[in-house]
Amino acid sequence: MEKLASIGALNSIGAKHRRDAMWQASWASKPAGELLRTVPEAGPEAPLRQMNLEERLVSDCRGMGMTIGKHPMAYRRAEMDALRVTPAAALSSVANGRMVRVAGNIIVRQRPGTAKGITFLSLEDETGISNIVIMPDLFEQQRVEILTNSWVMVDGRMQNVDNVTHVLAEHISPLQNPLEIGADSHDFH
Repeated sequence: MEKLASIGALNSIGAKHRRDAMWQASWASKPAGELLRTVPEAGPEAPLRQMNLEERLVSDCRGMGMTIGKHPMAYRRAEMDALRVTPAAALSSVANGRMVRVAGNIIVRQRPGTAKGITFLSLEDETGISNIVIMPDLFEQQRVEILTNSWVMVDGRMQNVDNVTHVLAEHISPLQNPLEIGADSHDFH
């Protein structure tokens, strides 16, 4: 449905793809001048090739801070499944105390003064948000990984009590993100 809506919007201005639509829209901001004011516009086609998936994701995230398409993790789900990464939406069915692996874009880092040095991360994937608890000793050991990476993979123990779920982190590693896209995290507010 989402794809059909965007195709309909592009077709309404005669565009063949996103770059073509951007090219055509740019003409609207240019003055025609006296000589060409009455000449009907033929709607020039963009001299640019259609964006591939990676280019579209990067363009969306850099321009708007989000993508209008699928979450970037959705395109990596087969890879994540092979690495035995549990989607955020499935965490509520993981038994308390069981080892689990989650991955995603860090959207929040918190270290409240009242939490005795405990750090909290919120990771976003295409299915939702995973809450991660990092004890002070692990934070000190993996400070660089935690603070300098936007995308991470976390191995830890599931804590699932009374429908409150979070992962008690035991190891955090950078998740390779060759596109360097994703939401900026809200850190330590």
